[in-house]
Amino acid sequence: MKLHEYQAKQLLKRHGVKVQDGKVVDKKEDIAAAYESLGGGVIAVKSQVHAGGRGKGVLYDGPNPHEDAKIQEGGVKVAKSKEEAVEFGSKMLGNYLVTHQTGGTGKQVHKIFLEKGTDIQRELYLSILHDRALNKPIVMCSTEGGMDIEEVAEKTPEKIIKVPVEPAIGLQPWQAREILFSFGMPKESLKQGVPFLLSLWKAYDEEDSSMLEINPLVVEKSGELVALDCKFSYDENAMFRHPEGAEMRDITEEDPLEVRAGEFNLNYVHLDGNVGCMVNGAGLAMATMDLVKLAGAEPANFLDVGGGANPTTVANGFRIILEDPNVKAIFVNIFGGIVQCDRVANGIVQAAQEVQIGVPLIVRLKGTNAELAREILQKSGLPITVAEELSDSAEKVAAAVK
Repeated sequence: MKLHEYQAKQLLKRHGVKVQDGKVVDKKEDIAAAYESLGGGVIAVKSQVHAGGRGKGVLYDGPNPHEDAKIQEGGVKVAKSKEEAVEFGSKMLGNYLVTHQTGGTGKQVHKIFLEKGTDIQRELYLSILHDRALNKPIVMCSTEGGMDIEEVAEKTPEKIIKVPVEPAIGLQPWQAREILFSFGMPKESLKQGVPFLLSLWKAYDEEDSSMLEINPLVVEKSGELVALDCKFSYDENAMFRHPEGAEMRDITEEDPLEVRAGEFNLNYVHLDGNVGCMVNGAGLAMATMDLVKLAGAEPANFLDVGGGANPTTVANGFRIILEDPNVKAIFVNIFGGIVQCDRVANGIVQAAQEVQIGVPLIVRLKGTNAELAREILQKSGLPITVAEELSDSAEKVAAAVK
């Protein structure tokens, strides 16, 4: 679960990480008062959306950049007066920010964050995340702050340093000093820098984060480190331990279909294709999506209904899939291991009678009682295409779409 920048900074501040003072605003008429409350002067005005590249983004008056009018370049602006802060913030609120991470369509800006200006000497990069190859957390840092870390990794990988952290003991002071020395920080900066990095680790560890990124991590002219920006994601498997974190969830930043699927406890990811996929098991779901693509169609979603597929689960799955207007056919691919195929077939028939499907439905059931399941589907009187093998199923799906 992702947090907005202002939420992430509130969390960091609780853990002793130095951040600049700021104010959250969701109404245009409150921008001037927020600017004055921060003491005026140089103030950064930042769009609050769940996407990177905000500074290089473009604001439009609608979600489609090919059709809607451009309002302003830059979702992060530096205001040197109250008038500028009001101008920039007013152009952000209510409009749509398009960045390289928004997928070609804009995200509407519901909140902006006004933050006190910083006397920047250097910009650095630092993140803490889980390394799957090492199976432990790492601190990843670079002197190339403010840039896309993917670009740095591709063009100058030698500028990225990775420090593995033993989760049982956490980030150690000597490791924090090693990171600071890799930044070329002077010895006089260690007094504040080491506690700063240890506090970052504490926030990552105690909040069960899946990713904490500070970009840029800035060095002020005083030599102190400040988290100028922050991206923070909770590990959703640990949200039961963080009810206060769950309250910060902003569903307006999430895909509406994925939010609806979560209400039904369905593992659903919305994609851009034309074939709705309903499968049990993540591995089989991925294989099914690959086969659909190889057959010449495009998967419209990842949907894992789990091992206990029943009429209610299947019906809810159909409803979520059919809410996507791009879906031209549905492919149900169930392996009957934990759940018997005949029970799934009865569930599909019952769900198809409850939900007006309206697009071709192709079903493949394999495993326990698969033959009985196919007989149930064929005798149902419903327009269901029954398939047996994966390749045959994918071809039928592609033909149905075409």
